Amino acid sequence: MQPEPVVPVRDPSSDMAVVARKGSALVRAYREQKERRRAQRKHWELAGTAIGNIMGVSGPDGKPAEGDQQGQDTDFKAGQKYARHINTGESSGDFKHKTIQNQRRSLPVFAVRQELLNVIRENSVVVIVGETGSGKTTQLTQYLHEDGYSRYGIIGCTQPRRVAAMSVAKRVSDEMATPLGEKVGYAIRFEDCTSKETVIKYMTDGILLRESLREGDLDRYSVVIMDEAHERSLSTDVLFGLLREVVARRHDLKLIVTSATMDSTKFSAFFGNAATFAIPGRTFPVEIIHAKNSVEDYVDAAVKQVLQIHLQPRSGDILVFMPGQEDIEVTCEALKERLGEIDSAPPLSILPIYSQLPSDLQAKIFQRAEGGFRKCVVATNIAETSLTVDGIVFVVDSGYCKLKVYNPRIGMDALQVYPVSRANADQRAGRAGRTGPGHCYRLYTRRQYMDELLLTGVPEIQRTNLANTVLLLKSLGVQDLLAFHFMDPPPQDNILNSLYQLWILSALDHTGRLTPLGRQMAEFPLDPPQCQMLIVASQLGCTADILIIVSMLSVPSIFYRPKGREEDSDSAREKFQVPESDHLTFLNVYNQWKSNGYSTSWCNDHFIHGKAMRKVREVRQQLEEILKQQKIEVVSCGTDWDVVRKCICSAYFHQAARLKGIGEYVNCRTGMPCHLHPTSALFGMGFTPDYVVYHELVMTAKEYMQCVTAVDGHWLAELGPMFFSVKETGRSGRAKRQQALQHLHEMEGQMKVAEEEMRLRAQEQLEKEQASVRKKEILTPGVRDPGTPVSYRKTPGRFGL
Repeated sequence: MQPEPVVPVRDPSSDMAVVARKGSALVRAYREQKERRRAQRKHWELAGTAIGNIMGVSGPDGKPAEGDQQGQDTDFKAGQKYARHINTGESSGDFKHKTIQNQRRSLPVFAVRQELLNVIRENSVVVIVGETGSGKTTQLTQYLHEDGYSRYGIIGCTQPRRVAAMSVAKRVSDEMATPLGEKVGYAIRFEDCTSKETVIKYMTDGILLRESLREGDLDRYSVVIMDEAHERSLSTDVLFGLLREVVARRHDLKLIVTSATMDSTKFSAFFGNAATFAIPGRTFPVEIIHAKNSVEDYVDAAVKQVLQIHLQPRSGDILVFMPGQEDIEVTCEALKERLGEIDSAPPLSILPIYSQLPSDLQAKIFQRAEGGFRKCVVATNIAETSLTVDGIVFVVDSGYCKLKVYNPRIGMDALQVYPVSRANADQRAGRAGRTGPGHCYRLYTRRQYMDELLLTGVPEIQRTNLANTVLLLKSLGVQDLLAFHFMDPPPQDNILNSLYQLWILSALDHTGRLTPLGRQMAEFPLDPPQCQMLIVASQLGCTADILIIVSMLSVPSIFYRPKGREEDSDSAREKFQVPESDHLTFLNVYNQWKSNGYSTSWCNDHFIHGKAMRKVREVRQQLEEILKQQKIEVVSCGTDWDVVRKCICSAYFHQAARLKGIGEYVNCRTGMPCHLHPTSALFGMGFTPDYVVYHELVMTAKEYMQCVTAVDGHWLAELGPMFFSVKETGRSGRAKRQQALQHLHEMEGQMKVAEEEMRLRAQEQLEKEQASVRKKEILTPGVRDPGTPVSYRKTPGRFGL
């Protein structure tokens, strides 16, 4: 239905597309400078290692590392501290003199409350379009609760992003004056902050999708609100197709689809011409200022724009949109440097936010800056939807974002910078008008906005690997994927490649139906290869070790590289590295942390995210519960790490690469060149293994393999016989001929045995048929004495009897 791949850029030769491919010159300069400094200061440290402790070498603070009691608790839910960090406190901007209740009444949605509830009461599906800041996300759930819908089930609201789900749940719990986790709660992957009393539940769309596995009709819910539908995340698109059928079966379920910027007619038509409702007005107007000329370096231009705003007398905080983590870090560094060069410049609190930042630092953007300074929040598109930062008056939009685009032919996710869509640009501008009149500075011209940007972004389902989605749909009973109702169908190659990958892992049989192994894999909230790894581990006796590795892969990077201490961080990482494997390096880190009493100070000394490690522990505990439900025993193989490597190979043999040249690998199946990442344990270790398997291939500066493990070539032949076989070299032609002749004799012998079996089977069948004919020819069917012999007619039968 969608034969060709979808390209997420309108014109590849346009100025913005070219700049996106080239990247920022300022970022490149900072990167080169950092690499030069690292090369000059490469050294080893003994502090913190076993030999350092024996020699009495102290840490940087003059004390040996000690374990502390933090993290000793057995309750894995104790790590859910994100909401605690969000201090709503006193808000800023024009809202600061209003109480929470007054703020609720001043929102545009309050004026149409009764009209909106009437439309929802009369229709099963309602599409709601409202400007950013109209109060859809926070107020709609409360209105439905006050109207009595929560008496019949939970009011669920899905969000595309985890941070949005958590922060909105915190805001609504404050408005309802109830502790978070009781009446109002949130659920994200591996973190459930709800209870039996929860009536309003905010969650990521992936959580609701997994719940539909347990309950096909979502019987616990009375209302499902799909917020920020225009983002079109992968789970949202699959939920659209499922909920369309659920609403047809359950007439008591209300489905509400909401967004600030979307084509309401398309959504309405998809749900059978559903009712649409527009919330009029927005909170505050936003003035949009486009650049006069096209910008060559978006990071440099953004820094200049922020300084220009900051040095003006107008008050208000600034929000800057950047594509990725490195751009954000360079922007923050450049701002600090240039502010330091300006005499008598007022202080500016510069706060980054991206997904890999620890939660306590992420939550800082919601708090008032110390000393009442102006805040400058530098964010990825994580701050684009449902994330209200009080006091934002100025938005600086670089016009770019990072998208993960999957190439099914080479099986690679390319995380690259692309120009945003017009819908995204409007959404970014809307961030300025939440708590007062705002200004949006766009670092691209009006002509570029009209001619070079797509109207809406490419849905994630059309540019991602669908193996997990296909497995989920198969386990939900969707046999014919072409018959499933996708709003925008994924490209044909993506679906075929995903089916092929699941067949390779034995999750699907030859006809595309789910196997018992596939059904077991669907129980785990993980990618199919990781599910396979856990199940194989139970057969090889290393479940406990694989459990830790899978948990480590389920959280963002655990290693931390703070500004100015990159070299110290890299040398600390080297102490943990296991030369054969990045996966085993993760296992080593966890075991070391465990032996140090789950110490937070130990994490800080070794540049490891303490919060991420506690998250790993929570994930491990939750996965262990699923294993116990599946009656899989959790056992460790001790120090026999070859078993663990073989288990990793069993899941990733289809992503194997062989050595070609110095330090360069090529994929064994596709011939795709791939490189070891500089942070990998195998990078620069002196010996390069012949064969490796990798977790994923990501295109950044080069095609880098993420999370690599060295494997034996014989394992590949044993575990992936559909791709690999062992070719023995060094034998003479005579020996090969003798082996071929012997093989031929064996085949002839097997054929003779098979022929004999077939002849015997045919003879048995003939005898059975003869017996059945004799029974039909009984003369007297009446009751007889058991001792009396049966008499037959002597007429010619079928066999001339």
